[in-house]
Amino acid sequence: MRKLIVQELVSIDGFFAGPNGEIDWHLVDDEYGEYAKDFLNSLDILLFGRATYQLMVSYWPTETNDFADIMNSIPKIVISKTLEKVDWQNTRLVNENIVEEITQIKQESGKDLAILGSADLASSLLNAGLIDEYQITVVPVVLGDGKPLFKDMHDRVNMKLLKSRVLHSGCIQLHYQPDGAE
Repeated sequence: MRKLIVQELVSIDGFFAGPNGEIDWHLVDDEYGEYAKDFLNSLDILLFGRATYQLMVSYWPTETNDFADIMNSIPKIVISKTLEKVDWQNTRLVNENIVEEITQIKQESGKDLAILGSADLASSLLNAGLIDEYQITVVPVVLGDGKPLFKDMHDRVNMKLLKSRVLHSGCIQLHYQPDGAE
């Protein structure tokens, strides 16, 4: 069974983006880049909510580098009840029966799938019991305000630390498994 992994950069105070969606504080150096490339190569599918999809599609299709090659070629699913179509290569739209669709995809054979950004989507799928792992990179910055990584949570979710690593930049990577995930 495939795992659904949430991969995020967060501030020390728990925000994945600033109050206006800004991510200029993300600390992405060569060491993080190697991790990100390895992570993306371990996946079959990327999942995005509407806002993250719109940010990604405004950037990646016109880029030409190793990351762009991966981002443009990997299959993508956009979860949105408001979008009517998606235009990015290898992308399809899912706007109903979301939990059932993700459950079915997880049961298929293949590599893992991941959510990048899209904290609202990740929180709703965590509430539905579909998240198997969080790979969180804590960036040494306090934003004071922004968009929280966890939003509209119904219940407490205990996490088991699977792995941690301190990067040369001062970022700390934490890999957690939610209770009940296998």
